[in-house]
Amino acid sequence: MRNPIGPYPGRQIFLGKTAHGNPCFAYLITGRSPESRQRKAVRVDDVIRIGPLSDQAYDPLRHYNGVRFDRTSGVLSVSNGIQTDASYEVYKLLFNVNSSPIKEYLENTLEGAGAEPDSYHTPRIGGIITFKQGKPVWLIGIKAQSAHARVVQVEPAAGRLIGVSTYKGSLDNPEATDAAVTLPELEFQGNNAEELGKYIYDISASEYKGNDIRVCSIGGIYSGNGDWSVFINNVQN
Repeated sequence: MRNPIGPYPGRQIFLGKTAHGNPCFAYLITGRSPESRQRKAVRVDDVIRIGPLSDQAYDPLRHYNGVRFDRTSGVLSVSNGIQTDASYEVYKLLFNVNSSPIKEYLENTLEGAGAEPDSYHTPRIGGIITFKQGKPVWLIGIKAQSAHARVVQVEPAAGRLIGVSTYKGSLDNPEATDAAVTLPELEFQGNNAEELGKYIYDISASEYKGNDIRVCSIGGIYSGNGDWSVFINNVQN
């Protein structure tokens, strides 16, 4: 099994269910440039931050909260930028006031963030796992430069992951993902966060100019009562 997008997905989110039916997510970071690869994921309480390897200067496009979750409600947000915190706060509020977690809130957050101001107009991507009357809700979306933000509510089967990536997969000519394309799916027969994080990492092996493009992968499994088990796999520490 290889990454369904191709050798260069850029940043990639998967939402789904384990083989046993537990909600889960995965986040993958890949990079072609040395600057993009000089990063790692670090857990700080209920946040997973994407930051520099050492004392490099802060860069808001490369350094951000990639994952944030609540151990009371189970609400989780994952994204490739500033929209992680914004969408987390919105869906946590909706949970607390017992309002329906409709997709338009994530669409508005992604639309407000806009595509990244880089030469590729890298899309903003985001995913939400929340709960309504005890049942999980999965939302996943993208904001590309040339299109309005698109978010869909998905209903993954057990052992299936549904994803979105920033790029279409070409190493030599990265292009932003078309927001209207069908979301890729993967089969995942594991049941713990380490299996998930390593699975996403392993299927994404690729080199550019002699360098492994993988930066890190993160896997998370929800076991109930707000409890998220998270595994982080960094190429460099």
